[in-house]
Amino acid sequence: MVFPKLTKALKQGLSHHLPLSILLFSLLVFTTIASLLVWQKLNPQGGDLVAQNQEQLPTFSSCAELAQGIKDAAKNQNYYDQGILNILPTVQKTTTETGTSQPEFSTTNIQVEGVDEADIVKSDGTYFYIVKENEVLIARAYPPTDAKVLSRISIKDGTPKEIFINDDVLVVIGYKSAAIEEKGSTDQEYWYGGNNLSFVDLYDTNDKGKPILARSLEFEGSYTTARMIGDYAYLVLNTYRYVYNNTGDVEGNENLIPQYRESGTDEFTPICNCAQIKKFDPIESSTFLTIAAVPLKDFEAKVNAETILGAGDNLYASLDNLYVANTSHSSEIPTILNKILDYLKPETEKTYIYKFNLDQGEINYQGMSAVPGYVLNQFSMDEYQGNFRIATTVGQIARGGGNASNNIYILDKNLDLTGKIEGIAPGEKIYAARFMGKKGYLVTFKKVDPFFTLDLSDPQNPKIAGQLKIPGYSDYLHPLDENHILGIGKNSIEAEKGGFAWYQGVKMAIFDVTDFENPKEMFKTEIGDRGTDSFVLNDHKAFLYDSKKQLLVIPILLAELTASQRENNLEANTYGEYTFQGAYVYRLNLEDGFKLMGRITHYDDFGKDDGYYYYGDDKAILRSLFIDNYLYTLSQTTLKVNLLDNLQEVKTITL
Repeated sequence: MVFPKLTKALKQGLSHHLPLSILLFSLLVFTTIASLLVWQKLNPQGGDLVAQNQEQLPTFSSCAELAQGIKDAAKNQNYYDQGILNILPTVQKTTTETGTSQPEFSTTNIQVEGVDEADIVKSDGTYFYIVKENEVLIARAYPPTDAKVLSRISIKDGTPKEIFINDDVLVVIGYKSAAIEEKGSTDQEYWYGGNNLSFVDLYDTNDKGKPILARSLEFEGSYTTARMIGDYAYLVLNTYRYVYNNTGDVEGNENLIPQYRESGTDEFTPICNCAQIKKFDPIESSTFLTIAAVPLKDFEAKVNAETILGAGDNLYASLDNLYVANTSHSSEIPTILNKILDYLKPETEKTYIYKFNLDQGEINYQGMSAVPGYVLNQFSMDEYQGNFRIATTVGQIARGGGNASNNIYILDKNLDLTGKIEGIAPGEKIYAARFMGKKGYLVTFKKVDPFFTLDLSDPQNPKIAGQLKIPGYSDYLHPLDENHILGIGKNSIEAEKGGFAWYQGVKMAIFDVTDFENPKEMFKTEIGDRGTDSFVLNDHKAFLYDSKKQLLVIPILLAELTASQRENNLEANTYGEYTFQGAYVYRLNLEDGFKLMGRITHYDDFGKDDGYYYYGDDKAILRSLFIDNYLYTLSQTTLKVNLLDNLQEVKTITL
């Protein structure tokens, strides 16, 4: 159906020079077909992507074969290398050694119950552990009258990024600027690493005023993310390799493998040997993907790791399995073929999914599969009853059109395709996704926000149950209960021309999905004008919600139109001026919706005390937590305590 239209267009354009036109047309058709064959090879359809599980995968026979594989992958490499069943609790209640009960306190907003996510602050109900520049602080937080910084851990040769707390063990994860200059050569062979070092430091914090470094690990590669399940921290690392002139003998030289070392040792050693690396067909990556399990209760216990020739940029973890996703983008097609390819709308991306089984620190690689499209974030993935669900977008959107569409794929425990929904919301892309048991929710956007409800009860026959079209979009979806979903994103005004919309202020809405086929917008509120933003839109850990306290807190950078701008009735693409940064505190319930209780800021005079404002400066509130009836807000300079009832300030601690 495509080629007649294409042929007609070309003939019309070349009708004045028939012999030349025939020649050019033939050449163009030949080039197009050849390009499409290459494109199809790089971007096979979802049904053509066969899962490769552990039993099917051989290992490399030698380091020389591994080096050749890395070199071959680099030729056509297109990587950018580098399951909720119940509503998650946002609070914990613990018991002290004397048997007395501690007050309830908030925890990190996570995706899966029992799977903790590394963050810049952690609370145990009495103490806060805080990442601040090149330090990690331990502060007494409760009761507020005793709140103060107790100790500072200085990372002299590195930068802490995120932390976990496991009883009296503090886990600090970060990177060091010093890199291992991994080079190996013979007369004909050369390979290079030059990766940054990622570190994991374990501190005994039994004495909060004097934490003791108990173990230190260094891994070659870039830290991506981490999860803590039980008494193990699981790290995801990417280590790049480049090999050329691969005609020499590198047999037995394990420097190709990512290196690591323990505290107290000078030499780095390979995580494994070449013959333990799984071999894919075809080899698509020259980056090593490493999953390392660090035991937190025994400082002498072995650190287990699994390394494959792959890469990862998004991660989903259940209690039993860890899935790492990485998107591969196909090579660019010559400009002369762009319009032809627009007719054919080929798939330009695919996402590889690597599955690892986790069992008390043991890591077992299970297999790999791939689906068309790219993944937005971790909430686009989920595991339920042994099946893995993933939402992807294929193609791109543009003001004048675009060829994007969206898909849901369900893979079984062996990562074989079980069911799918393809072609959702053509011309739009995914802005938010959330899976909840047998149900799923999807937000796509270009001009309006289609909020989709997905029936996933039959893995072989998933389907769209219902949809709601409203102005704006949601970047983050959070379940309030089984029948109500909170969406946070931006409002929008449809442009008069161009087939797109101008985003406006931050919008929050509660969707009633009791009637799953007919979702409704139950309550909504908008904050500020165009330019207003929130860390929550890009980082779910900045979100604080507790149903029992009817508490919702989000950080807001507020932009407001001036009186003059409003009087002149300026265009919808007009930005407001920044007037506030801090935490918006709401009373939220399903009877009254959103009720603003007040705002908290760490600025004395916003926009004037520093002369200018930068979105991520050291006074911007990054996180909000609560203990008992006290709300704590955290920036890089300040920890402020306010009463939850009326937001009266109780204490301010300078960090």
